[in-house]
Amino acid sequence: MALQPTSLPGQPVLRAQHLCKRYEMGEVVVEALRDVSLDLHAGELLVLLGASGSGKSTLLNILGGLDVASSGSLHFREQCLSTAGAHELTQYRRDHVGFVFQFYNLISSLTARENVALVTDIARSPMRPEDALALVGLESRMNHFPAQLSGGEQQRVAIARAIAKRPQILLCDEPTGALDARTGRLVLGVLEQVNRETGTSTAIITHNAAIGAMGDSVVRMSSGEIVERVRNPARMAVEHIEW
Repeated sequence: MALQPTSLPGQPVLRAQHLCKRYEMGEVVVEALRDVSLDLHAGELLVLLGASGSGKSTLLNILGGLDVASSGSLHFREQCLSTAGAHELTQYRRDHVGFVFQFYNLISSLTARENVALVTDIARSPMRPEDALALVGLESRMNHFPAQLSGGEQQRVAIARAIAKRPQILLCDEPTGALDARTGRLVLGVLEQVNRETGTSTAIITHNAAIGAMGDSVVRMSSGEIVERVRNPARMAVEHIEW
């Protein structure tokens, strides 16, 4: 079964042009990104594929304002992030970007609801923590501590935390990397649902090529470069993805 892709009208939410990222290690210069250009449109679900060391996490960190490129430009709508200072980047991350990482980064002494509330307490127009947890199917587990939750449930709490501030962009770095295939599909299904129901522009980075079928677009990276771009005719339903 396939799902129809999201239409991509108008200007992109994020536009990266000719991004390069270099690290100097003594006399050695490591090029983590080489001339990468990429658009992320409103409502799009983009899958970034690549092996470890391909540059995909470096790219995601730059797109999310956690790092800055050595050269090239990055725009969030009309705002140029390439020339933004630390305060502007902090505002961009706080107001517009949600992050989901491979490891859940939950605070063990707080319940699921309290972990999500950490974000809603500082966001401008957040969801209620209860509503964010309900969206990921955890309304009955909101008063449980992380140690009382499975790995998949902890990742769903992390997704709820990321989306509770109503970000325009959701960036996911190997969100199924610590999960088995069955649980990974569950988490991917939640991400697909969030993208579809909230219209949040979503980028998922993974080394797992099979996951590319769930996206509107697939970008493959190798050695810091984009080597392939594919627009899927339709999204594959997550339950039909095999790996």
